[in-house]
Amino acid sequence: MPDIVDTAIAAGSFKTLVKAVQAAGLVDTLKGKGPFTVFAPTDDAFAKLPKGTVEGLLKDIPKLKTVLTYHVVPGKVMSSDVVKMTSAKTVQGQNIKIDASKWHLHKNVKVNDANIIKADITTDNGVIHVIDKVILPK
Repeated sequence: MPDIVDTAIAAGSFKTLVKAVQAAGLVDTLKGKGPFTVFAPTDDAFAKLPKGTVEGLLKDIPKLKTVLTYHVVPGKVMSSDVVKMTSAKTVQGQNIKIDASKWHLHKNVKVNDANIIKADITTDNGVIHVIDKVILPK
């Protein structure tokens, strides 16, 4: 089974995320043993950021690492676990807010202000949950 990075590359809708992970020097980490849970913004999610944000982050590697690691939670947290949570501590150190209060109504689970639009993409070293927005730490 492919790892998180190879899975994201193969999906084809995470080109910006993969480019950012490469620029930040996080490829080896996300190909590592893990397990990791990645809340992965799509290319469309990155496109929603204000003009110049992605380019600015690619030039500011410490800030880029902070943003990227804010999308990663240690461990393999499947959606069946996510819906029982109200927050999760990220690799970056801050907590993300999880809102599954409308999940029983077949609404998306929210991570901060992003929606999980596809869950439980399992990989060799964790799981990917696709989100429709880039979440930013405080």
